[in-house]
Amino acid sequence: MPRMTAARAAVEILKREGVTHAFGVPGAAINPFYKALQAGGGIDHTLARHVEGASHMAEGYTRAKAGNIGVCIGTSGPAGTDMITGLYSAIADSIPILCITGQAPVSKLHKEDFQAVDIAAIAKPVTKAATTVLEAAQVPGVFQQAFHLMRSGRPGPVLIDLPIDVQQTEIEFAPETYEPLPVYKPAATRAQAEKAIRFLLESERPLIVAGGGIINADACGLLVEFAELTGVPVISTLMGWGAIPDDHELSAGMVGVQTSHRYGNATFLESDFVLGIGNRWANRHTGYNLDAYTEGRTFVHVDIEPTQIGKIFAPDYGIASDAKAALELFIEVAKGLKAAGRLPDFGEWAASAQERKATLLRRTHFDDIPMKPQRVYEEMNRAFGPETRYVTTIGLSQIAGAQMLHVYRPRNWINCGQAGPLGWTIPAALGAATADPQTPIVALSGDYDFQFMLEELAVGAQHRIPYVHVLVNNAYLGLIRQAQIGLDIDFQVNLEFENINTPEIGLYGVDHIKVVEGLGCKAIRVTDPNELAAAFEEAKKLAAEYSVPVVVEAILERVTNISMSKTVDMSNVTEFEELATEPGHAPTAVRLLKV
Repeated sequence: MPRMTAARAAVEILKREGVTHAFGVPGAAINPFYKALQAGGGIDHTLARHVEGASHMAEGYTRAKAGNIGVCIGTSGPAGTDMITGLYSAIADSIPILCITGQAPVSKLHKEDFQAVDIAAIAKPVTKAATTVLEAAQVPGVFQQAFHLMRSGRPGPVLIDLPIDVQQTEIEFAPETYEPLPVYKPAATRAQAEKAIRFLLESERPLIVAGGGIINADACGLLVEFAELTGVPVISTLMGWGAIPDDHELSAGMVGVQTSHRYGNATFLESDFVLGIGNRWANRHTGYNLDAYTEGRTFVHVDIEPTQIGKIFAPDYGIASDAKAALELFIEVAKGLKAAGRLPDFGEWAASAQERKATLLRRTHFDDIPMKPQRVYEEMNRAFGPETRYVTTIGLSQIAGAQMLHVYRPRNWINCGQAGPLGWTIPAALGAATADPQTPIVALSGDYDFQFMLEELAVGAQHRIPYVHVLVNNAYLGLIRQAQIGLDIDFQVNLEFENINTPEIGLYGVDHIKVVEGLGCKAIRVTDPNELAAAFEEAKKLAAEYSVPVVVEAILERVTNISMSKTVDMSNVTEFEELATEPGHAPTAVRLLKV
């Protein structure tokens, strides 16, 4: 049997599990692993500026391409704790990433050694498994199990903690005979599919709610086929956005208390049956008033994780199944019904959804200076085509972007839906761009999200990772300010100050242009909405010419309230701004306003 260090065995397993790229920051306790990474070859590495950034890069890398598993690497102690936020973001959205950390020698554990912390215990609540490997001979099995766990059932992250002496110990290992473990995914039965479809047959106004599980299962084509076969409109969740193109005749918009469309909510409230596939009834989708969400309609819920069934509310019928397996059976059953002439015609209902899509629109066209954020998204729709992959995090920028941008393909809306850590956008965009350089990346941030991890822009400059980053700057914690309205406060959310080095930007404080350029990237500031189009075109040219991130900063009016429910009730969304009353008010809507 060949002999090699446990660290080298781990690297060989990574390659045989399909890993070709890793993100990380070396350190003393993980250096033996980095030596093995160099010696083994075959895995490219991107050096992050912050270990949390490496974890978000790994997540962006996973999300960008079916089958990817992003890998992030750090040393002992604070490197591991820095990556906890990344692990939380990944497990919350069912994203597999592998986090590898260094650790103090086995004999020094629990002796308060320098940078020794029980990272496995800390990471346990935010991973599918977290293990400190105490025996070098166990390293191959622990890595093999990690990939099996990440891919099986509901996907999610795993942490492997490697004491430095374990990494350096020689073991017997034959890489050429290594095989990944079989992946387990629950699958619906024919009887379950038939029962689910019976609910559809008994309805008059059915909807499909398409969740992120459909994208994870790489089953978007099956979703569209099933929708077209049955004629049932599709509501996408925030995580499922892109599973069906926004301009498809059966795309009925999004539902929720924030990231939703007026027409999506209106159509949902008219429905009488909902088939949820690969979704988890998240509170930003359902709201807290579950009576408003569920009353008058029956529900079938399909999810890969059995414990998700009934967690938020009890469906009329639940199926524990991978979305792809379930959709294959749904199509099979529906085809049989159609051939027998037993499939209802939902054409009138689907047409009514499209009618709402052409009448219930929010206004995006404004010429105000300072500009309104709605105009930014309107110009983004014009500038960036259907192939564009958007990456964003949290805040009013994400909420308004989800209300006004358009997504046409799976994995073209990369967004940390549940955890929402500020600072996620830049590293996630770098990870996504690394995974799929051919797809144009456009990131979207408010000024505070942008400032959280802006040092990672230097990674894009060093490693030549081009993308366009739209920065909407109102010098406010906009979402928190809006959330404080109900408390009648505006406290500790104002980021304004007069920058003594850049007085021309007034009270907008941080000079993002200088900061971005100082990190080796390009930047453009726009104050007039009529100059946005030219700025976006220039940004695309600069990204192509210099192969670095290019930031377009749009200076917004200080206060804009974005549509959302004050009561976390999807049937009671407040429209703070003007609505579209003529076609020119929403010129880039998927369907032009019908008056």
